Amino acid sequence: MITVRFAPSPTGYIHIGNARTALFNWLHAKRRHGRFILRLDDTDSARSEPRFAEAIVEDLRWLGIVPDETVRQSDRFALYDAAAQKLKAAGLLYPCYETPDELERRRRLRLSRRLPPVYGREALKLSDADKAGLEGEGRQPHWRFLLPNFADDPFAPQSTVVEWDDLVRGPQQVDLASLSDPVLIRADGTWLYTLPSVVDDGDLGVTDVIRGDDHVTNTGVQLALFDALGLARPRFGHHNLLTDPTGAGLSKRTGAQSIRGLRAAGLEPMAVASMATLIGTSQPVKAFDSLRALAQTFEASSASRSAARYDQSELQALNRTILHELSYEDVEARLRTVGIEGPDAAPFWQMVRSNLERFEEVGEWWGILQNGPEQPVPFETDEDRAFATEAFAHVPEGDWDETVWKRWTDGVKAETGRKGRALFMPLRLALTGRRSGPELADLVALLGRERTLARRP
Repeated sequence: MITVRFAPSPTGYIHIGNARTALFNWLHAKRRHGRFILRLDDTDSARSEPRFAEAIVEDLRWLGIVPDETVRQSDRFALYDAAAQKLKAAGLLYPCYETPDELERRRRLRLSRRLPPVYGREALKLSDADKAGLEGEGRQPHWRFLLPNFADDPFAPQSTVVEWDDLVRGPQQVDLASLSDPVLIRADGTWLYTLPSVVDDGDLGVTDVIRGDDHVTNTGVQLALFDALGLARPRFGHHNLLTDPTGAGLSKRTGAQSIRGLRAAGLEPMAVASMATLIGTSQPVKAFDSLRALAQTFEASSASRSAARYDQSELQALNRTILHELSYEDVEARLRTVGIEGPDAAPFWQMVRSNLERFEEVGEWWGILQNGPEQPVPFETDEDRAFATEAFAHVPEGDWDETVWKRWTDGVKAETGRKGRALFMPLRLALTGRRSGPELADLVALLGRERTLARRP
């Protein structure tokens, strides 16, 4: 069975770029009747917070993503310890004692000699007495994974190409000789991302890993780790990233375009999901009404190679499209939660939906329907106010149906000679207090004669 995972760190609110990764995985798996695992990468106890973990679950649910399983890395340290011991026993995880300043000086020295700025494995030359002396000085080791990029001599690395058929980008390769041995355990004993991720993927049976293309190099290292631990390699895919309009990357630290913020702004979840998924792909960016429908057409391989610029105005356009196409049955329960119900509710929604930017605006229009304009009517001229007052004297008697607006305005036109905007705008202002809005023919028919006459200036 196809099994994917989304692995955010609960150190902030997820943004639309993070949601893109979650959606790529969800759609890829569910189209193939697979499983979706939410893995909370909370090994960084100093920065991870329960409130952010709860928010991630809530935001995914709002988008329509409900995990088949949720795990927390903070509950799985025993697995990582066992894997580290296995690597140490095989001579593949070795202690290093350099300080950041020492490593930086070595990096600069290599660059000055026109050598690649990779770690030179100096720690492998330390004797047990050397290590004891350094620890006696108070130094604690960090631990590096010995990359399999040499034949017999680790100080003579040679080209070692790791290849895979990427689910998004096609054939990919990373030369391990161009990389430093990665640090897997910090000097304070905490885990970096690399080893726990590999152990979890193996233990949880993850078959497909889809993530941002900033992880391509990491994949070469992690494939070597899968092999070293005797774990089955999953298939990897790397999608393009989203940027803001300036081309800068999105970040949880800045809160840019967080899902929580987009929710608070009144955007529809499928507008956000459609945008997050389809932007920067070969598929047209259009609004889908459900993740199920989106999954039927979406392929991760449609993502382009270059980063995609996220455009808020395009998201707003998708939001309008979704709202304007929702039926009364789609929103009946939501309308009741804001007090919109009764015989007027269905025709009201049909009338007002095409004017909405956000669903929350229905409350404003419902108030106008029930109680009239919220503010004093801002007529452009005294003549317009006088015209509107006179026009209300010609409100028709008799049947009140969809023809009443035409009968009313035809009579006013005949009496006053006004037509076009000069006729309709003063009446719109009197009826709604706004310069734009629903079709007045629909509004007047729904208001009824008594509520219409009550709006005479």
